[in-house]
Amino acid sequence: MTIMERLLYVTKEIWEEYNKHPFVIGIQEGTLDRKKFKYYIIQDYLYLEEYAKVFAIGIAKAKSPELTKLFSNYVNLLTGSEMDIHRGYMGKFEISQQEIDETPRALDNLSYTSYMLRVAYEEGEAEILTAILSCAYSYEIIAKNMIKNNPDSQNHSFYGEWIQGYANEQYSEENKVLINTLEKITSDYSEEQMNHLIDIFVACSRYELAFWDLAWNMSL
Repeated sequence: MTIMERLLYVTKEIWEEYNKHPFVIGIQEGTLDRKKFKYYIIQDYLYLEEYAKVFAIGIAKAKSPELTKLFSNYVNLLTGSEMDIHRGYMGKFEISQQEIDETPRALDNLSYTSYMLRVAYEEGEAEILTAILSCAYSYEIIAKNMIKNNPDSQNHSFYGEWIQGYANEQYSEENKVLINTLEKITSDYSEEQMNHLIDIFVACSRYELAFWDLAWNMSL
C-alpha cells in the first residue's frame, strides 16, 4: 500500500463517522440550524488562521526549492481561495471582524491547532504534510460524499456554496499535489518512521471528528 492508503486504512472508522455526523448530514440535506453553521464558520475561520501558520513553518523546514514553493503556495491559497468560502458566509451572516476577534477559540479547536503547530515546530516536511492532510483531504471526501448521497445538495441556496467549494476539481488537484509530495518524500522511510506518520494522522483525524462535535454542540 502507498502511505496515503495506509493512513486512510487505519483511520477508516473515524472517517466513516464524519459522513454520519449530524452536522455533516445537516449540510447535506440543507436542514442544519444556521446558528450552528454560523458558529462553525467562525470557529473554522479561527482554525484556518492557525492552519496557515503550519504551512508557513513548513516553508522554513523545507529542504528543497520545490517544497518551499509548495508550502508558500498553500499559504497563499489559505489566505485567498479557501478563506473566500468563509468570507462569503460571513457576509451572509453579517459577521464583523470585531465579532471574530471577540470569539474565543473552542477548547478542541485550540487543542487541535496547538497539536499541529507542535508537529510543525518539532518535526519535518513529511510530518507537517501528514498533519495537514487530515483536514485538507477529509473535506474533499466529505463534500463529494454529500453530492453522492444527495446530488442536489450542491445546488442548495445556502449550503451549496460550501459543498461546491470543497468538491470542485481545483480543490481536488490541490490535494493531489499534497498527497503526491508526501508519497515522494517518504519513499525511503523506515517502518518506524511510517508508524510515526500514522500516529500523527490518527491524532489529527480524531481532532477533525471532535471539530464536528464542537460545531454541532456549539461548545467552548
